[in-house]
Amino acid sequence: MLLGNAWLIGVPLLQGLVYFIIFGLILQTTRGIENFPGFLIVGIFLFRFTTACLNQGVGVMAASRGLTSAFSFPRAAIPISVVVRQTLSMAPVLATMVVLLLVIPPGTQVTPTWVLFPVVFALQVSFNAGVVFYMARLGAAVPDFKHVMNFLARFWFYASGVFFSIERFVNEGIWLAVFQGNPMYLVLDMSRDLLLYDTVPETGSWLLLSVWAFITPVLGFWYFWQGEESYGHL
Repeated sequence: MLLGNAWLIGVPLLQGLVYFIIFGLILQTTRGIENFPGFLIVGIFLFRFTTACLNQGVGVMAASRGLTSAFSFPRAAIPISVVVRQTLSMAPVLATMVVLLLVIPPGTQVTPTWVLFPVVFALQVSFNAGVVFYMARLGAAVPDFKHVMNFLARFWFYASGVFFSIERFVNEGIWLAVFQGNPMYLVLDMSRDLLLYDTVPETGSWLLLSVWAFITPVLGFWYFWQGEESYGHL
């Protein structure tokens, strides 16, 4: 590709522009959202990190078939490498996100709450690791799952409030609890509080996201490990 790794930044920028035009300017979903450009930027950039892990994870064992057939080593190293690679790729993406938050009107300012954002990002990395373990085994067992996963990822995207405020449409009852318990909703909501609104998220949000970040990789690793002997015979 002509732009190479520049697409790491270019794709979320173009996605953000499309959603801003359609939902911000045309459909006016910005109502009730302070600093909608920043709201959208945080949503697009951080959610794309998780979807990139999903897309890479679902096909990683098939792509590593030759390696797993030729060598004996802990197969978990393969999905872990996906998470490490995607996390390292986020460095320029996060740097771009910060610059955009500062310069795009109405803009924001660096506040003391920003120091807590790396904690939220670390919890997202841990959660992503668990998701990749699940995707790696499912993709190895059922290659067609990668097509189903694309639809699931799109559903997850809309259910996480990437470009609109969930509270505007659901403000009480069981569905609000379901949406607010969504780990990616928690990541985006907490990140926006810290980076845009100079607000420390509630203790309940920290606890719930921490549970997701601990339970998901533990159970994901156990699930992946159960198929350890089959990966070299795909």
